[in-house]
Amino acid sequence: MTQVVHVPLGDRAYDIHIGRDLMGQAGALIEPVLCRAKVAIVTDSNVAPLHLHRLKEALQSAGIAHAALILPAGEATKSWAHLSQTIDFFLNEKIERRDVVIALGGGVIGDLVGFAAAILRRGVRFVQIPTSLLAQVDSSVGGKTGINAVQGKNLIGAFHQPSLVLADIDVLDTLTPRDFLAGYGEVVKYGLLGNAPFFEWLEKNGPALIAGDPAARSEAVRVSCQMKADIVVRDETEQGDRALLNLGHTFCHALEAATGYSDRLLHGEGVAIGCALAFETSARLGLCSQEVPSRVRAHFQAMGMKTDISDIDAAMPEPEDLFALMGQDKKVVAGQLNFIMARDIGQAFVTADVSEAVILSVLEASMDPRSA
Repeated sequence: MTQVVHVPLGDRAYDIHIGRDLMGQAGALIEPVLCRAKVAIVTDSNVAPLHLHRLKEALQSAGIAHAALILPAGEATKSWAHLSQTIDFFLNEKIERRDVVIALGGGVIGDLVGFAAAILRRGVRFVQIPTSLLAQVDSSVGGKTGINAVQGKNLIGAFHQPSLVLADIDVLDTLTPRDFLAGYGEVVKYGLLGNAPFFEWLEKNGPALIAGDPAARSEAVRVSCQMKADIVVRDETEQGDRALLNLGHTFCHALEAATGYSDRLLHGEGVAIGCALAFETSARLGLCSQEVPSRVRAHFQAMGMKTDISDIDAAMPEPEDLFALMGQDKKVVAGQLNFIMARDIGQAFVTADVSEAVILSVLEASMDPRSA
């Protein structure tokens, strides 16, 4: 059964379809948003062999002309060079302002293609077909698009909402266990930031979700998308509540920068570590009891996930250097770094009242948990 989450943003409203075999139905689902029967697809070298043929068949059966660009897989693709290559592809395909382009892939492809769509001819429409759990529950929804800079992650971009999102649960079967678990870090984040019953549900159903239960996976994606949609509708351009979606990300983005945006640390792995560190910081600030971060850490560990900086298979900078990397975070306002802290599971909030000394102590302990 296909479930639909509606994102009511006026004339930019769109639907998120969640279910099985949506790739096979893509032509029929995309056709209503087209002004003419032509699209341009961008995907990557990992996704193309698995899913591009199926998408092309679905488009062909609906009479939709299409061309595809295959980019290298990996975070390094979110760059000026690949943005330029994508724009050139769209222009060479004579994509017009009323046309639609398709992002077929994980968060990297979705972010890159969305940004290209935002700036091509001052804005063309795009469809997200996320092929990773992380992209299905987070990056494909909400309109954040962009690329990375040498100075930090996602520092160049635009808000540009998709016209449609197709979250095919079946494609998750093609993910490696590591990639699936990385996406699961973003799923858990939703429970931690504002939905304690969902976190409790994950504690019970997480193993079934990991094992491949399609009903559990559909429900996890639906709840995550609904939570994100509700927050985006309240605060589309991150002036307030939307910052809560960055729970764990201030730590995460610094760790990703420190590892060179490489596969030594996947984004979702960084989110899991970042959430554990955010709750540990909250406890040290006296905002919540120590039992809360212990419970968060226990669930991640029960799922076989990273929870500490020491779990990263790479030489890491000193705590002071990691803290300096946090200074490039997008939540910096007037030179002041804002953090997402929590009073309990499901009770996150934004604050600037976090001392450097506390953060450094948390980072140091996470680098050597035995000394904590």
